[in-house]
Amino acid sequence: MPLYENVFLVRPDVSASQVEALAKEFSTIIEEGGGTVPKIEQWGLRTLAYRLKKNRKAHYVLMNLDAPTGAVHEMERNMRIHEDVLRHLTIRMEELEEGPSVIMQSKGSRDDRRDDRGGRSSRNEDSPRREASPPKEAAADNESESEGDKE
Repeated sequence: MPLYENVFLVRPDVSASQVEALAKEFSTIIEEGGGTVPKIEQWGLRTLAYRLKKNRKAHYVLMNLDAPTGAVHEMERNMRIHEDVLRHLTIRMEELEEGPSVIMQSKGSRDDRRDDRGGRSSRNEDSPRREASPPKEAAADNESESEGDKE
């Protein structure tokens, strides 16, 4: 069967549990059509690049699909009808990505960069501090004195 990735955006005033139920509803449509949904990722509430239907934020959901074309068309038809879905995009893939998506990986690495106060750490504590070099003028004076001593 063909492999697809589907990302859909849900209105921000919908709760996370309702978004999960919506994803479950769409995956049920795929399964009834003879396909499978190996992975569903909720990326959470994210800021949009521009306003969509008067909304500045949306819940993002990624679904990997292994389904016949008819089941995917039926799911997309239901997405167009559903009033909570702002946008959706389905792309046919050669192979599905294993493990977490790039968005989820970057979210994890962003959490690792935070120090225990919740802000970004300004310096890596493991790296040694550099010794301050003398100002250039002082270094030039030292060279001229050493030249005078040689004569």
